Amino acid sequence: MKVNIEIDVTPEEFRKLMGWPDVRGFQDELLEHLRKQMQAGAEGYDPLSLMKPYLSQAAGTMDAFQTMMGGLMQNYAQGGEQDPDQSDEKS
Repeated sequence: MKVNIEIDVTPEEFRKLMGWPDVRGFQDELLEHLRKQMQAGAEGYDPLSLMKPYLSQAAGTMDAFQTMMGGLMQNYAQGGEQDPDQSDEKS
């Protein structure tokens, strides 16, 4: 049996429905502060240094995803053999 429930709400309505706080004002203030610091040329506020932690995490995640997909494709190419642990459970 398959049941589908469709809820048509805006992101704002969903946020209120879930009881999440409205942080839009805080985000706007933070971004404005970052813009001012970048325009003033303050040390450490260049775009590359701000995004560096996120870019390194994204690269690691992509490597992990590629490794996982490579393993799946290799298993599929070998005829989808089961792990030795799983075949012991069935006997």
